[in-house]
This record gives sequence, structure tokens and C-alpha cells, in this order.
Amino acid sequence: MDQYIDLIIPRGGRALIETVVSYARMPVIKHYVGVCVAYVDREADLDMAVRIVINAKTQRPGVCKRYRNGARASGNRSLLFQKDRADTGGKESGNAGRSRQLPSALSSQLPSTPPCPRRRLDHGISRSHPRYPDVDNIENAIAHVERCGSHHSDVIITRDAARAEKFLNEVDSATVYWNASTRFTDGAEFGFGAEIGISTDKLHARGPMALEELMTYKYVIRGQGQIRE
Repeated sequence: MDQYIDLIIPRGGRALIETVVSYARMPVIKHYVGVCVAYVDREADLDMAVRIVINAKTQRPGVCKRYRNGARASGNRSLLFQKDRADTGGKESGNAGRSRQLPSALSSQLPSTPPCPRRRLDHGISRSHPRYPDVDNIENAIAHVERCGSHHSDVIITRDAARAEKFLNEVDSATVYWNASTRFTDGAEFGFGAEIGISTDKLHARGPMALEELMTYKYVIRGQGQIRE
């Protein structure tokens, strides 16, 4: 029906979206899985990190910009700790988690989790248990995001401006954050008006989408006989 349909924005599970992309003869904007990552850097303010992680994970559990679940909006799916921050970070998160009745996975000591196989972290699942890989440095954190994330929304929590800028510049996601909850990935929160969705494509739309992203162009030229020399 490409003579009638100019654009498709499939909303639903991964299988639906991949099927539409494989068959469509017109452009498709993918609102893909929201495998989002929060990286708690060694220079992070842990109280701030706890607030951000809990907000991103639990403020609205059904969306995909939290840590590891859903397939449509934005929430964190994977929580990374720098190794020399893991012990205290786990305890701090656990204390806050208990006070807010968070899952036991967040209230216990961080397990030793190997780097994620892509098949385990590249899809959204509707549960509240984040995973806790740890990394040696920011380069490994960025590599983890690129390997296991969905290029949706990712955040670094740190007091080090240089490391934050490195993360913001090198993580190739639609939305990247420094010291803020990924739950802000939303067209209305970005000031775009009513949200159509979050595009993880690079072209033509990327990130939160509103009415403007559905627009195309028509050039109207009025002349009085002008010709090109």
C-alpha cells in the first residue's frame, strides 16, 4: 500500500517491529527496545546516584527508559558500577531500595556479573530487577553501552566533568544524560508537545518525537520568467 502510506511507526514488541521493517516499502521509524544504561562512575555522588537510579527504574515501571524493561518510552535497564565504587555503591543503593520497597536485587550486595551476552540484554523485559555488571574504567563502560544497549537513553553519574563529556560525546545514543534521570526522555518533557514516541533510528528522526517529526516538505516557487544561467 505504498501508494497510500508515506510512513509507518510500528508500536509494539520487537518481533512486530522487525517484521514491519523487513516487509515495508515505505520509510519506517523504529520505536525500538529501550535497553538503557546508567553508569555510576568512581567520582559519582552516591546519594545522587541512588536518587537517579531509583527514579529511572521505578517512577513508571511500564516504560522502556528505565533499567531493563518495556519497549516504548525510556527507563534504565542495565546499571553499571565502576569496580572501585561497587561495594559502597551497592550498599547505598540497597539502603534506599529497602526504604522504597525496591526488589531484593537492588537491596543486596552487588553480584559479580560477567559482561552481558548480547542475547540477554538486547531485549526489553517487564521486571524491576536491574543487572549489575561492573567495569574497570569509563572506556569499558562506553563499550558496554555500545555492545549491550539499544542507543535509546543512557546516563553517566559523576562529578568529573571531563569524564562526563567523554561519555556524552562517545555514547552514540538518541539521548545521553549527565547526572539526570533517563525518565526525562519524553517529547513533552523536552518541550516538543504531545509525544508520538522515541525513535532509536539515526534518520530522519531520532529521540523524542512530536508533530514536527511527522512533517515533510513541499517547496513552492513563484517566478516571473526567471531562468538559470
